[in-house]
Amino acid sequence: MNHWLTAPVLIPLLGGILQTFMGYAPIALRRTLALATTVLLVATSMVLLTMADDGSYRAYAFGNWQPPFGIVLVLDRLAAFMLVMTSVLALLAHIFSLGGADEGNRQFHTLFLFQLMGLNIAFLTGDLFNLFVAFEVLLIASYGLLMHGGGTVRTVPGLHYVVLNLVGSSLFLISVGMIYSVTGTLNMADLAVKVPQVTGENALLVKAGGMMLLVVFALKAAVLPLCFWLPKAYASATAPVAALFAIMTKVGIYAIIRVYFLVFGDDAGELANLGMDWLFPLALITLAMGVMGALGADNLKSLTAWQVIISVGTLLAPIALGSAESLSAALFYMLSTTWIVAGLFLVADLVASQRGSAGDRIITAPMMRHRTFLSVLFMIGAVAAAGLPPFSGFFGKLLILMSVEPGPQMAWLWGTILVGGFLTLVAYSRAGSIVFWRTVDGHVETARPLKGTTAVAAGAMIALTVVIVAMAGPINRYTEDTAAQILDTSAYIDILQTPMVGEDD
Repeated sequence: MNHWLTAPVLIPLLGGILQTFMGYAPIALRRTLALATTVLLVATSMVLLTMADDGSYRAYAFGNWQPPFGIVLVLDRLAAFMLVMTSVLALLAHIFSLGGADEGNRQFHTLFLFQLMGLNIAFLTGDLFNLFVAFEVLLIASYGLLMHGGGTVRTVPGLHYVVLNLVGSSLFLISVGMIYSVTGTLNMADLAVKVPQVTGENALLVKAGGMMLLVVFALKAAVLPLCFWLPKAYASATAPVAALFAIMTKVGIYAIIRVYFLVFGDDAGELANLGMDWLFPLALITLAMGVMGALGADNLKSLTAWQVIISVGTLLAPIALGSAESLSAALFYMLSTTWIVAGLFLVADLVASQRGSAGDRIITAPMMRHRTFLSVLFMIGAVAAAGLPPFSGFFGKLLILMSVEPGPQMAWLWGTILVGGFLTLVAYSRAGSIVFWRTVDGHVETARPLKGTTAVAAGAMIALTVVIVAMAGPINRYTEDTAAQILDTSAYIDILQTPMVGEDD
């Protein structure tokens, strides 16, 4: 049964290879195969979620090379949670792209599937070096996706994105080299055993490597001051690409959870809780910066891009607290904000298609077509993103507020989230009122037809906030169990001692 662990990697890999050799095939055939691949990935992720929900760890050692020497995939509740969140988002973004966003580049579906492969490797790998490999795979694909559609508007943001990530990759290699020079391993379970034993000058070297690694993950997650590349890059991407990119910052957050609770957790001796004292204030400042950016946004895509930064700060603050309750709340909020942000990117593109030359800019324009449908989608997404009832963003933020113990951290967290939520609501209210209701005389003459695939995909993406509310009990139970499993590092270490290919654990 452990062979199931390879499916999230092999499915997009094989699908991407097929797409590579089908560049000149009819677009209908390419779309059918690409969509079938994504649907199969969703089904596989659901199977793995069911397997992981029993609380046990499953490991797959490629070639049966035992750790710490071989390539190991590890499935637990956290990995399965990330796989499902990514695959559902990818399916709806892929459906949206069938409305025409995939045209103009014969390899769009190839890049899309390869990025999914990189994401899935990152969530499943049990080795720091293979985490670096996963980052490179998904980043190389994202470079092509970011430039998809052409136009000079994407050139400068794309260049910034590429350069910063190349710098981050270099730092990643340097940091893992420093850690390997002392411990002789990059297997995460093995590191969890050896790092507590490091002392003296060696401990300083590992600490330096660990802090550099935290900087790399902070860059991937877009933590202040490493977040200014994100708004223009995401706002300039095509809608399905921007929607898929909503999961990119969560990869950095996932890496922080995985590495710094397992390797540098409470049992890491001199290096226990490395960097967590810095992470909490940086998270709150990142949240505040995101709110200021949202207030100053001049178009809907930029507003949504700043919402990504707001969500990063809101997520990392409870993660930095390190309790089971705060971790569970952060995971619940992560699911909500990722899907809602993706949905808002899709809605922003639909709005732009119905406003002619005004696009998605927050300016008065003639009344758009399909205004009622689009305004309802935007309202639901905005209310959920701002954290108001009755949608999922409210429950996520409420769980975060309830997870913190009384004290100075509680005051800072409550104050920042509540004030930030109010100002975020102001930003969305301003944008919605201007775009949908402050119209000038006349009608838009150059609006594109609203296609069924794009409307259904955007509507389904936004509707997921209602699904999360309807399933809040089971989801919260799952995130609570996931948080408890994350903090029980001994179980992770034990299962990686004797992983066997194809054998149930």
